[in-house]
Amino acid sequence: MIRSLHISNYALISQIDIDFTGGLNIITGETGAGKSIMLGALNMLLGARADAKVITDSSKKSIVEVEFTLEDPQAFYDFFTDNDLDADGERVILRRELSPNGRSRAFINDSPVNLTQLRSLALRLVDIHSQHQNLLLADPDYQLRIIDSLAANDNLLSDYRAAYADYQRLLKKYSETRDMIRRGRDEADFITYQLEELASLDLVPGEDAELEAERDRLADMAETKRYITEALAALQGDENATLALETAVGALRDLAETIPDAETLSSRLEAVLIEIRDVASAIEAYDNDYNADPQRLDEIDSRLGKIYSLETKHHVDSADALISLREQLSHQMEMLDSGDELLSTLEADARAAKKNAVLIARSISERRRRCAAEFSDELRRVAEPLGMKNLRCDIAVTSGKLNHSGIDQVEFLFAFNKNQQLLPVSQTASGGEISRLMLAIKSIVGKKMNLPSIIFDEIDTGVSGEVASKMGELMQILSQRIQVITITHLPQVAAKGNSHYKVYKLDDEQTTNTHIRQLSDDERVSELALMLSGSSDNQAALAAARSLFD
Repeated sequence: MIRSLHISNYALISQIDIDFTGGLNIITGETGAGKSIMLGALNMLLGARADAKVITDSSKKSIVEVEFTLEDPQAFYDFFTDNDLDADGERVILRRELSPNGRSRAFINDSPVNLTQLRSLALRLVDIHSQHQNLLLADPDYQLRIIDSLAANDNLLSDYRAAYADYQRLLKKYSETRDMIRRGRDEADFITYQLEELASLDLVPGEDAELEAERDRLADMAETKRYITEALAALQGDENATLALETAVGALRDLAETIPDAETLSSRLEAVLIEIRDVASAIEAYDNDYNADPQRLDEIDSRLGKIYSLETKHHVDSADALISLREQLSHQMEMLDSGDELLSTLEADARAAKKNAVLIARSISERRRRCAAEFSDELRRVAEPLGMKNLRCDIAVTSGKLNHSGIDQVEFLFAFNKNQQLLPVSQTASGGEISRLMLAIKSIVGKKMNLPSIIFDEIDTGVSGEVASKMGELMQILSQRIQVITITHLPQVAAKGNSHYKVYKLDDEQTTNTHIRQLSDDERVSELALMLSGSSDNQAALAAARSLFD
């Protein structure tokens, strides 16, 4: 239930802090006092659009924060686990902040979350019901959800959705395979040609990369061989450096007889000659090692040319992709060869899945039909004291094709007068009648389900007298199971509350601010008198108010 509410810097609200109680909480106040502003702020927690125009003081952010008390924390374990959030026992705090620049931030237990997460949890904690939401009653999906809720179909629906999804998956697989086989048979000759062309290459994974590496290595070897040949020609070829040095050494020896220093020069030059001969021997060794095979290089270029040609033809970029295409075409041909058998198997699988889904859907449909009859009777009984003694209700459950929710369509048909035919609610009910119907429905659903706290926003508009009192009693009965907060202008409803809060405005020299406070018992009597007569001092109104309150 809602434990406390904090709103600050939002429209006419400078700051309010209020604690709510269990049971039936009543909120009253004059028109324009700010009750709708409070609801607007609360709707921000349900993901409503945040507009910076609501910020009164542009130097501060606007904050809406609600603290909830969980009766069954374990029921929310999956939410906190799935969203990686820390649970805080029986307490949950939702907060939304709006900055003057329009930026909005959301928090759950002080952890930042996105709006989807905030809304998902908020909808499990509070249901804000206003008059415009009465349009939901005309929505077939909403009507179906009511019946499923009362029939306790959650587990069966979960099983059905899994079975239906399995059927849809298998049906799609059958359709896609059938269409592929049809196309394949039209293109069988071309597929065979492509497959033979790819198979003739006999590709292995990674072959193109290995061939490219070998080609580069052989190309480098040819370049190296050319440099080695040039070096050996300079050292050992005709008129090479070695012969020139040998001639120079001999000439210097001959000069030694006449020039004493020539012997030294000859020895030095002979040492250089020996070194050059060693270098030449080393280069010869390289020459023996680097013998590129031109034929192998041609073979590699030819092989890569064929691979590149097919890659271009099939719009792929590797031999591995060609291998994948080859396997795909091979699989396609196998499917064509055994297509009829494969389609028969897939069709049988889809039929079996459909049969399973239909069996579950029929079980759900039976429960819906039983529940619809019971719900129709109970709705008439609950709605009768609300001024609808001639109400007739028929919950029509008709079967059709399989869909995401089963095989049924549900339609609520009503007649509010004896001489009326049964019609959809949108064609026969007034706004006040729809409001009373929704209250009756939620009171029935509330008895059988753990609904969140519910806030009624003036759904009792347009009623008075005994009907108003009965609406208050119904809210009081509903509040015995869940927390109910209702905004009302009816003293008959307000008198039924466990707690009563008044919304009012106060002016200062510069601003008008909305406030809210909880009323004492004496103040409640005065407020009821004000609602009855327009004056809290009217003695007759005070006596009537005491009677209502007692």
